[in-house]
Amino acid sequence: MQIRKILLFISFFLGFASLGANANPVDSLLERIDKGASRKFRTELVPSDREFYEVGYRHGKVTVRGNSYVNIAYGVHQYLKNRLGIQLSWNSMHARLPKVLPSWNKKERRETDIKYRYYLNYCTLSYSMAFWDWKRWEQELDWMALHGINLCLDIVGTDVVWRNVLLKLGYTRAEIDKIIAGPAFQAWWLMNNMEGWGGPNSDAWYDQREALQKQIVKRMNELGINVCLPGYSGMVPHDARQRLGLDVSDPGMWCGYKRPAFLLPTDKRFTEIATLYYKEQQRLYGKASFYSMDPFHEGGSVEGVDLRVAGEAIMREMKRVNPAAVWVVQAWQACPHPEMIRHLRNGDMLVLDLFSESRPQWGDPESTWYRKNGFDGHDWAYCMLLNYGGNVGLFGKLQHVVDEFYKARSSRFSSTMRGVGLTMEGIENNPVMYELVCDLPWSTADADRIVWSDWLSRYVQARYGNVTNPNVIAAWILLAQSIYGCPADNVSQGCRESVFCARPSLDVEWVSSWAETVDYYEPECVIDAARLMVEAAAEMPANANFRYDLVDITRQAIAERARLVYNEIVAAYKANDRKMFRHTTQRFLSLLLQQDRLLSSMPDFMVGRWIKQARSIATNAAEADHYEWNARTQITVWGNRQAAEQGGLREYAHKEWSGVLRDFYYPRWRMYFDALDATFDGKPMPQFDFYAIDEAWTRRHNPYPSEAQGDAVEFAREAMAALDAAESEKGKKNNQLK
Repeated sequence: MQIRKILLFISFFLGFASLGANANPVDSLLERIDKGASRKFRTELVPSDREFYEVGYRHGKVTVRGNSYVNIAYGVHQYLKNRLGIQLSWNSMHARLPKVLPSWNKKERRETDIKYRYYLNYCTLSYSMAFWDWKRWEQELDWMALHGINLCLDIVGTDVVWRNVLLKLGYTRAEIDKIIAGPAFQAWWLMNNMEGWGGPNSDAWYDQREALQKQIVKRMNELGINVCLPGYSGMVPHDARQRLGLDVSDPGMWCGYKRPAFLLPTDKRFTEIATLYYKEQQRLYGKASFYSMDPFHEGGSVEGVDLRVAGEAIMREMKRVNPAAVWVVQAWQACPHPEMIRHLRNGDMLVLDLFSESRPQWGDPESTWYRKNGFDGHDWAYCMLLNYGGNVGLFGKLQHVVDEFYKARSSRFSSTMRGVGLTMEGIENNPVMYELVCDLPWSTADADRIVWSDWLSRYVQARYGNVTNPNVIAAWILLAQSIYGCPADNVSQGCRESVFCARPSLDVEWVSSWAETVDYYEPECVIDAARLMVEAAAEMPANANFRYDLVDITRQAIAERARLVYNEIVAAYKANDRKMFRHTTQRFLSLLLQQDRLLSSMPDFMVGRWIKQARSIATNAAEADHYEWNARTQITVWGNRQAAEQGGLREYAHKEWSGVLRDFYYPRWRMYFDALDATFDGKPMPQFDFYAIDEAWTRRHNPYPSEAQGDAVEFAREAMAALDAAESEKGKKNNQLK
């Protein structure tokens, strides 16, 4: 034991020394939060074989200690939140710290046996991060460290690896352009779901990705965040049999797209191609200790594949690169196939139980995705998926997420529970849920066990600057009891989708084809919560988090009212009541435009920001137009006609954003309502080609603002006044029309 401690100390000393005398990454992070902040803290890296952080006060400075820089950063954030009322979130990663930091009355030390705090889903890197530059990535890496993330999926620049490998295999550049997906769709190519869509990519794109990835990896290494790179899992181009003479299986189709082929491990060239891949990846970005691989993801056919042999081959080739490497795999639907992983050595794999909060696979017999043997003894992580497609709506299971975590901790599968993960498809939404899950790993001791209601109270105070406005507290109680109180038996995917974004019809239930979330809360609770937030706005300080939540909650309130008005429209039309029909459709369209105006006060909710990100990374006008097409396509039709219509991908990544609401969704609903109105005169209802209508918008290049177009408080107050006035007018109109 003594020798182990000595070796541990030496490794820490050497690691720290290698960074250079003034290279403490937490100090640099603090300076990005607030210039001069690093001088107000003393941060100490302490050798330990236990995961811990400690916050105290010594020699006039707040002292934060930990066994890793990530744990120190998490401790810093705990001090900022709990002592200063400063919560650093996606909408605001900067703060003004007091000249002298208040003391920490007592030393706080937390330990955890949760080894891995994992971050990201493949989809996140396309739905939210497709067009990020280094500035935005640097901000996100700071967010990760402050939230205790120490293992992160990173697919940036993997297309460069594949381009170079395919060139070495004899593919021409023109052929490669039909294989590698475009910027907004690379996640699904790397998950073996499709090829080429959204491409081709320019030389400048590949150069940018390579440079960006090197920056990302360097910063992750500095912070102590373990990089999880995509490994080689047998993927080859769909024509590899004809083109290269390889023995492959055909995984079939995915949502209308032809999948890449799977190279059978019995083929003599399996090792050759895997080696080519890993050598090129290592040359560009270095060797990793974690590799992500998800063969046969989301329904890929395994016909003709010996799954045991395949699993062993994938593991073998990864271990050639790094004998200590861990295979990270997403548990989603039938994957990973038990036959593929059952015979692999425990300790060599980390299974992400991707949807733990709703459909766990770790061995919970009550789950709809129950696996009797869990993950066959492999290490696994409790993960929250929560968001699909980067949709904007409020949604969460505050109590259930906590309950399920402790349920897993007390189960017979707890001995292999090594991680907690955030595996959402899109970020920059529902920050309350992600803050909660990031705190779970540090709340494993009985004394630290999270009671979600107490936790929520602390969250609200920290988020808004230690302000305890009664209206704000009341608003969050309403939200917790309604939209954030999704019951345990609701295992559907994500938020209750906004009717604004639905393809117009008289039987709208959901927006996207996979949606299934039914009403589980009273819309009036959300509307009342928004009203309370608006009433509190006059007394609240200029707090970025409050303004973000004010707009977000008011946006949700408008969407809730619109859903109720939509039901009135349907009822009026079916009753052949033209006056009521016109009245209700006008109310609906007015609400839509009101929401668009509200959201124009916050860049986080503006399509212009998304498009600006896409165009800003271009090196010429043609590239800019191509990236903009990627950006517009992903959030609307998503794919080609077959994928959108038969494959069901249209509207999957829909957004309630200013600009797209006004120019995409409003004209669509207006056209539909006008056509319905004409049927009262006996005119036939036309058959709309919505794909053609929608696809036309993706090819436009009309500019959208990316900066706030007004004051968030003013616009929220205006929106709520309009909402209340409309309801008052509704009652009067209904009486008149009757």
